[in-house]
Amino acid sequence: MTLPIIGITMGDPSGIGSEIIVASYTHDTSFLNCSLVVIGSSERLIEAAKILKQDIKINECNSTEDLISNNNIINCINIGKLPMNMPYGLNSVTAGEFAYQYIETAVNLALNNKINAICTAPISKKALHMAGYKYPGHTELLAKLTNTEEVSLMLATPKLNVIHVTTHMGLIDAINRIEPELVFRTIERGRNLLYKSLGREPRIGVCSINPHAGEEGIFGNGEEEKKITPAIKKALKLKWNIKGPLAADTLFYLAARGDFDLVVAMYHDQGHGPVKVMGIEHGVNVTVGLPVIRTSVDHGTAFDIAGKGIADERNLIEALKKASEYIH
Repeated sequence: MTLPIIGITMGDPSGIGSEIIVASYTHDTSFLNCSLVVIGSSERLIEAAKILKQDIKINECNSTEDLISNNNIINCINIGKLPMNMPYGLNSVTAGEFAYQYIETAVNLALNNKINAICTAPISKKALHMAGYKYPGHTELLAKLTNTEEVSLMLATPKLNVIHVTTHMGLIDAINRIEPELVFRTIERGRNLLYKSLGREPRIGVCSINPHAGEEGIFGNGEEEKKITPAIKKALKLKWNIKGPLAADTLFYLAARGDFDLVVAMYHDQGHGPVKVMGIEHGVNVTVGLPVIRTSVDHGTAFDIAGKGIADERNLIEALKKASEYIH
């Protein structure tokens, strides 16, 4: 039986993407029950194997029909040719362009059913912008490439899933952006994804915006009642298992204890902070609402250590696990 395929985009070629990909192949990934193919630079992967002193071969593929099933072989759909001696750790137009091309190729493969999921290594937003692609990050770029009107960023860990109502914007802009229908759509996307994976109604907790959920009007200007409560009432009418708005500090404590399957965070740091404190190596970024499965590492390009052979691949393995889970 043909295994489903996860396409791994290499990310910014000046970052740690190639190293964590090669390092992940030193682990037994048969438990994924998937084939893997890298969309990126075979030259960079060969360099990474030398840096890591790993005897791993690269199989350059023209298509997913050319994959070789062997944990000592990295299948790579090679995109273009990187400049000779391209440095690590520096933003550049070239690196941003290649990072974009890797993602675009993966999306096209997924939309044409050639791969079953996309798992992304980190990109540099600055390099992406330098190359002319003015997106805040992967999430918004993937939405554009798939013609998806609205998506949500979810961080998934073994203990906790956190979906965000707003993400890459300033805090004042985020609070202004929050409104009941957006909150409800975010809840709905998270609920639908977890319902499929859990096989039951997920237990959902919704964060407040203000400290102590506004403390009955003492803090803030009634944002909870105006912006969040109507969405929760709508979800309750559908008989979803949901509570809130709850003070974020209390909610994350309860969720980490196991009382909730999904936390709905109102803005970027409200959700990202607790997940990263729990262990950045376990947090997987999931784009919810796309017509394709997409997971990602929850860390950046680590330019300061790129090319040194010391990057930690554990988060990439967790992202591959999550992609496999959603496929199966």
